[in-house]
Amino acid sequence: MTQQSGSSFSTSRRGFLGSTGLAAMGAILGGSLPISGDGGGIPAAHAQGAAAPAAPKGPQYLKFPGKSDKLVVLGEKPLVAETPESLLDDDTTPIDKFYIRNNGQIPEETKNPDAWKITIDGEVNNKLEITLGELKSKYKAVTRRMVLECGGNGRAGFSPPARGNQWTNGGAGCAEWTGVPLAEVLKAAGLKKTATYTAHYAADLHLSGDAKKPSLSRGVRIEKAMDSHTMIVWAMNGQPLPNIHGGPVRLIVPGWAGSASQKWLTRITIRDKEHDGPGMTEFSYRVAIKPMVPGDKADPKNFRILESMPVRSIITNPANGAKFAAGTKELKLRGASWAGDLTVKQIDVSTDFGASWQRAKLEKPKNKYDWQRWTATVKLPSDGYFEIWTRATDSKGAMQPHQAGFWNPQGYGGNAMHRIAVLVG
Repeated sequence: MTQQSGSSFSTSRRGFLGSTGLAAMGAILGGSLPISGDGGGIPAAHAQGAAAPAAPKGPQYLKFPGKSDKLVVLGEKPLVAETPESLLDDDTTPIDKFYIRNNGQIPEETKNPDAWKITIDGEVNNKLEITLGELKSKYKAVTRRMVLECGGNGRAGFSPPARGNQWTNGGAGCAEWTGVPLAEVLKAAGLKKTATYTAHYAADLHLSGDAKKPSLSRGVRIEKAMDSHTMIVWAMNGQPLPNIHGGPVRLIVPGWAGSASQKWLTRITIRDKEHDGPGMTEFSYRVAIKPMVPGDKADPKNFRILESMPVRSIITNPANGAKFAAGTKELKLRGASWAGDLTVKQIDVSTDFGASWQRAKLEKPKNKYDWQRWTATVKLPSDGYFEIWTRATDSKGAMQPHQAGFWNPQGYGGNAMHRIAVLVG
């Protein structure tokens, strides 16, 4: 995509609000751009007598073969890196720009991908052991463009800070995935009437090095597993699935937390009850049933598994911090939006901090679980500093909130409106 003209600008860090969500996003993605207050309090610049917040630590950029050096590292052990919103301006996210999420050690790349074996066992009539080569030859391959999103995307918006990698909006991407619907393989194995839940296992070693300890083992209800869009995939954007993205074979469970889309897939066990592997219990990938006091001690009995991800929209062009020539009266905006199992029915943008809103033009998805691109042209009344906000509304009428709400210890479900700042003149 062609970037809209505009350089970037840098101003004082005093405009940041420390740990408050939206301000923190700016800090993490560059530390050079002030965003106004979070909408629920006094903007930092107006907080008379308030102590200056500590200077935010600058972003650490990724250095990894085949990946963009503009991805921002959120964690090194395991390696986790997110994609700044302005890098998500392509209809299909290029592999080098796709975010990285690991839970354990990164396995060595296999030298014989077609010999990679997957086992289907548990509540099935016929235990299956099938190689990737056999999957390719026995089943008709399908390709779908679908969003993959980390369950913690938006976590940086919570206050007080939630545990885990501080994702802003960049724990998401939309690639062309090629493989076979998981349902076809499960039908070949023959599901018993007792089949209730899946349990996924992989080849990545736990960070401790203990081979008996899965780094992550998540699962989904059997209804989601049988959705024709849930796939075992071996190609990404027409290329063999890269090792860093789970190659040679992984699951894609679109619309749900990305952790359900097991990388380096080796086994799927069908269970007669909900899975209880690492990443399934207590507060992992779970949200509060009854809203809790932010920062309070949580009760595991009040938590349910996070399934469909919430509605979200981002501005992908211009980039946060763009500077435009004096006299610029109009800006053309581009963005993306998605809504878990649902679709997006409306995008609105604002240039006056949400006082008024303008409808954006929203494109249809290529297929279910594809993201929906949007465009808008906004007028600017003068030179100066402006913020551009975007909000999406899903097909059931749920709209993005001004700030991350329904706090939970590990910060799931944070989908605050995305905001960028631009300077004219």
